Amino acid sequence: MTNILKSYVLGHWVTPTTGLADIASAIDGRVVARVSSAGLDFAAMVDYARNTGGPALRALTFHERADILKAVASYVGERKERLYALAADTGATKRDNMVDIDGGLGTVFAYASRGRKELPSEKFIVEGLAESLSKTGNFAAIHILTPLQGVAVQINAFNFPCWGTLEKFAPAFLAGVPVITKPASATAYVTEALVDLMIESGLLPPGSLQLICGGTGDLLDHLTGQDVVGFTGSIETSGKLRNHPAISRNAVRFVAERDSLNSAVLGPDAVASTPEFELFVREVVQEMTVKAGQKCTAIRRIFVPREQEAAIAEALKARLATIKIGDPRIEGVRMGALVSQAQRASVRETIALIATEAEIIFGDPMTAEVIGGDVASGAFIQPILLRCGRPLEASVVHSAEAFGPVATLMPYDSLDEVITLVAKGEGSLVASLFTYDPEVADKVIFGIASYHGRLLVIDRDSASGSTGHGSPLPGLVHGGPGRAGGGEELGGLRGVYHFMQRTAVQGGPGRLAALTRQYVKGAPTPATPTHPFTRGYEDLHPGETIETPSRVISLEDIEHFAHFTGDTFYAHMDEAAARANPFFPGRVAHGYLILSFAAGLFVDPAPGPLLANYGLDNLRFLKPVSPGDTIRVRLTVKHKRAARQPQYGEVRWDVEVFNQNDETVAVYELLTMSARKPV
Repeated sequence: MTNILKSYVLGHWVTPTTGLADIASAIDGRVVARVSSAGLDFAAMVDYARNTGGPALRALTFHERADILKAVASYVGERKERLYALAADTGATKRDNMVDIDGGLGTVFAYASRGRKELPSEKFIVEGLAESLSKTGNFAAIHILTPLQGVAVQINAFNFPCWGTLEKFAPAFLAGVPVITKPASATAYVTEALVDLMIESGLLPPGSLQLICGGTGDLLDHLTGQDVVGFTGSIETSGKLRNHPAISRNAVRFVAERDSLNSAVLGPDAVASTPEFELFVREVVQEMTVKAGQKCTAIRRIFVPREQEAAIAEALKARLATIKIGDPRIEGVRMGALVSQAQRASVRETIALIATEAEIIFGDPMTAEVIGGDVASGAFIQPILLRCGRPLEASVVHSAEAFGPVATLMPYDSLDEVITLVAKGEGSLVASLFTYDPEVADKVIFGIASYHGRLLVIDRDSASGSTGHGSPLPGLVHGGPGRAGGGEELGGLRGVYHFMQRTAVQGGPGRLAALTRQYVKGAPTPATPTHPFTRGYEDLHPGETIETPSRVISLEDIEHFAHFTGDTFYAHMDEAAARANPFFPGRVAHGYLILSFAAGLFVDPAPGPLLANYGLDNLRFLKPVSPGDTIRVRLTVKHKRAARQPQYGEVRWDVEVFNQNDETVAVYELLTMSARKPV
């Protein structure tokens, strides 16, 4: 019985009964699923996301959302073989599916980890330091980030039914924005199974995730300025979405990650006898054949020095000839099929267009020798390598993309020329440069950086650790300018902030401190009733302050510190040399002596709830301390942050060190772990 794909709408699964379209296996053409979104109430879906999903997510802290993400990824990961079994009919090999399925789950884990480590246990984010807006210090401003109160509509491409869904979902969910996800129909049966597992986990708040299998109907008509649209796919579809009246009228945030003509550049130093030459050939062939070339990051344009063109062509053809094509479930098959016969027809049409400016030097787009599968009913195609001898005069090779195992080899005569050629792609997601020459790397990278979202420089020293040309990573920007769509996905917390509104809040420092739950300069600083290091995490409050006694810094202190530590820098030991330095009035105390003595002034020596000092942030030495000067410290609770372990929490302290003239000589933030009360 053919699988009829369901949509997950308003908290339950809906099976369509009309408008069904067949989805064929890429391997043998049999119908593996049928899809339709007929009858769905898209306005109700948006309303449910806004009024049920949004409030449920915003009621949670970043840490709570991060914990849910981790648990969901673990649940799906334990059951992922179901996804692998289904995905074979998309034409993907096991290696391809590791990128899609395991890579997608890895992205969710990465965002869960970042949420725990880098975001507060709050429902908002304070960005940067407070800005003083008055001479008296009684009026200031601070920037906060809060979740948008809308929905993230995420429209994905067919090539990564799991990774594409998860890499968009994770940052939106972590930000506190509910998601309506719509996979491409050709591989929607894999996404449906993925979402089924996510819902089955019982971990997601109601309304935080909905799924549309089929068309989007009038979904976009119901979007407002609180909503976000994320799209991956073709430049044509992206243009239609970006120009949708509701998106344009309401300034809906729109992120497009589009297919682009990504490049690989071989440096002039990378001749046939060098490791970079072999690394280049291996990477190009891999990027041509992984996912049968159906990757937005795949290498489409191959630029090599004219002197190396013949050698590279022969090396590429020899390696491509070893690629075994066929049913991805068969051992030894290196490349599966395109996703559908319609996709194969599109690739063939584009190859013919590129061939008006280039010649095919390897492969035949009309035939394929396969292992298993059905050549007639499946969507198999050979890797196709073309050559364009005069790329500066060409246009189609820099504008037409065959979304399959297709790339064009082009020679260049100088670094200036290859920089020009790369730029003719009008914006790409990624480019790779293979060179061991630092001057080549410097000129090419800074010559093409503005046209790319990501660049790799590969050489013999870094290759073993390289993540590869075509691998977007959670911590790095995935996107690019111009033709690539002008958007940014992933990029660590940048991807989360895209679903949040940045707002400048102005007011008195006391008011800002109360709102943000952290100390702001100028806010009231009540003296602590007891030493803060003697009180546990729950009993400390932002703004609480202690002022320490003072201590004189003697010349003997400075000399002892110098000999004890080995830091005998002349500014501490040579009066004449120190006076010759425009920054010093003579011999001065070590900066780290000041820190050590400051700690001695504010520390409480007895065992207590303060468990550990684990770092300093934003340390600055503002004024030199001379022998005979006196220092004292003001220590203020700045901010508290719950840790993953229930036994303790992080306390951030504002530390300011003054001299006898009440001038600030040093400032920093002290990080400690303080014990929490047993639950």
